[in-house]
Amino acid sequence: MDIATIVQILESTLRLATPLLFACLAGIFSERAGVFDIGLEGKLLIAAFFSAAYAHYSGSAWIGLGVGILSSIVFSLLHGLASITFRGNQLISGVAVNFLAAGMTVVVAQSWFRQGGRTPALNGDERFGRLDLPGTEAVADVPVIGQIYGQILTGHSILVYLGLLAVPATWYVLYRTRFGLRLRAVGENPEAVDTAGISVVRLRFAAILIAGVLCGIGGAYLSTSLAAGFVKDMSAGRGYIALAAMIFAKWRPWQGLGAVLLFGMLEAIANRFPNLDLGVITLPNQFMTALPYILTVIILAGFVGKAIPPRAGGEPYVKER
Repeated sequence: MDIATIVQILESTLRLATPLLFACLAGIFSERAGVFDIGLEGKLLIAAFFSAAYAHYSGSAWIGLGVGILSSIVFSLLHGLASITFRGNQLISGVAVNFLAAGMTVVVAQSWFRQGGRTPALNGDERFGRLDLPGTEAVADVPVIGQIYGQILTGHSILVYLGLLAVPATWYVLYRTRFGLRLRAVGENPEAVDTAGISVVRLRFAAILIAGVLCGIGGAYLSTSLAAGFVKDMSAGRGYIALAAMIFAKWRPWQGLGAVLLFGMLEAIANRFPNLDLGVITLPNQFMTALPYILTVIILAGFVGKAIPPRAGGEPYVKER
């Protein structure tokens, strides 16, 4: 494998890991507050559809992004209403969100566009274009730095860089602010938070609203940047992979970045080498395509017992009278 191939794989890794990163950070916020969010997949999907649809109608990717975020927030509120307000089972609520998004996107897309459940192809300002970082030409001939900065890091959508900036922002909010301290406390000991006069319900809704915004950006990236429009089930299990990455990272943002980059690299390798020849054996295309999902199962089977979630996670809070 030559240097040029490695650079292409790493560049693709960054692009493919971005929607996973937004969903992973969304899950961290939600589950740190004690709300399990299986519905990440559905929120990515619904945001991808409405972002592409309104980017097409308005001619602006930014308007599409705004509508995509709004649609994801609405689904987050549905999940919060069922699991926080009415104290329903959080896992069932999340699965319901996924089913609702999967069915709704196809039905509405067919009703609006009559193209078999997809949106028209996006062009020009309807998509987020590539953004060249300053100074790329100046360092183009510098060994290593020129390849990392000038080829791997530059030339991506602005949403890719927003995702990278969201990692330190998430860390700062969770570990360096009063809001983050209270949010983590709600996931560990909501009774103590309530005793201190802080609303558990309000904090949990704040967490899932933040998760909705992040999933909205991730979904918008799928249809208006990574692809040129919406197609049926285009989230393709990324919400579940993000959940596995979050567990692997033990609900920590920096470790989450590393986990999603690992998944993104596997997908990039599968795309680059449909049939990987290892000399002794050739891995078929089907295996390479399934590799990220196989790793998801391995991580969940091997780490779910070792990664300890927030103690109050998945449990509705009932205020003592």
